[in-house]
Amino acid sequence: MITIEPQEVFMRQALALARRGWGATHPNPMVGALIVEDGQVVAEGWHAQDGGPHAERVALDGLGRRPAAGATLYVTLEPCSTAGRTGACTEAIMAAGLRRVVVGATDPNPAHAGRGLTGLRAAGVEVTAGVLERECTDLNLIFNHGITQNGPLLAAKSAVTLDGKIACRTGESRWITGETARADVHRWRRLFPGIAVGAMTILKDNPRLTARCEGVVEWCPWRFVFDGLLRTVVDKNMPRVFSDEFRERTVVVTTPHGGLGYVRKLREQGIKVWCFESATQRVPFADFRRKCADEKISGVLFEGGAQLVSELVRARQLDYLLVYRAPVLFADDKAKGVFSGLRPERPEQAVRLAEVRHEILGDDALMRGRVVYPEKLLIDESVFGLR
Repeated sequence: MITIEPQEVFMRQALALARRGWGATHPNPMVGALIVEDGQVVAEGWHAQDGGPHAERVALDGLGRRPAAGATLYVTLEPCSTAGRTGACTEAIMAAGLRRVVVGATDPNPAHAGRGLTGLRAAGVEVTAGVLERECTDLNLIFNHGITQNGPLLAAKSAVTLDGKIACRTGESRWITGETARADVHRWRRLFPGIAVGAMTILKDNPRLTARCEGVVEWCPWRFVFDGLLRTVVDKNMPRVFSDEFRERTVVVTTPHGGLGYVRKLREQGIKVWCFESATQRVPFADFRRKCADEKISGVLFEGGAQLVSELVRARQLDYLLVYRAPVLFADDKAKGVFSGLRPERPEQAVRLAEVRHEILGDDALMRGRVVYPEKLLIDESVFGLR
């Protein structure tokens, strides 16, 4: 029999509150907080958007009075100890007279990590840290990466069969995974400020690249189209991402090899173009990453195609990977695989995932984690193709 500690029960409630800010708090983290008196939740709060009040302050304001003696504040992330735009939450906690605080994850910023906890303890507040720490840390993948790496999180998503295929030899891929998994993809789309695909995905599938979650208004992230030769502009039937109501959220990522005339054509239509210098038609991912940082775009989810995502791995620029695996078997050597271009000679030379999470979504399974590269990445130089 598994015993669940009351602290974990309340922290899970705080996590559920934090998720209400899913995708809306960038560049800030999602945070949930609640105040418990005599085993009952009497106030709750979450960080709803960048610039808005922090979760702890929302909960304290919602209480509308001083917490009772013995009250406990549960919060998913270490309370901030610096003033910022909304004032230090540690000061608000102490001013309210709270004498006990339970924290999930520690602030990932090395300059601040632990300072809030230390300050509260110095003021006589009983602090318990690390409750559901893994879950609380996982909640803020994009924020944590930005704070520790000073740049955007570049992630990739793929849906595969049991033998790692993303399409039949005919190119047909709809649908490998079920409705539950496909709905989960839209949930992740809502989290990331940007979605990226290659030119062939645009030409073949003509995707909308928006987040369409049940019961929620359709939302459009920045839509990046990697098209080093601007083949998507040559097509007579302009893709929907160039002509729909969200076209101002579309950015074509290209090189001078595509032709400046096509660049002007796109810009005249209100489409943004990021043109990077390159010796080939391939966009340098390191330059793209720096541009995203300059534009304060904290995370980009690459959804295909296989060539684009494989290039991202070969360039050691993929930070995070989500793979949806369906109970489907093609068993066909000519069916299309998701990754190519490496040639590890031993298992230890493979790319691996760390901090792995597993989820069951209907009949499908999601495995996701941080990408870890071997010391030396062995490249298959014979693999080269257009996106």
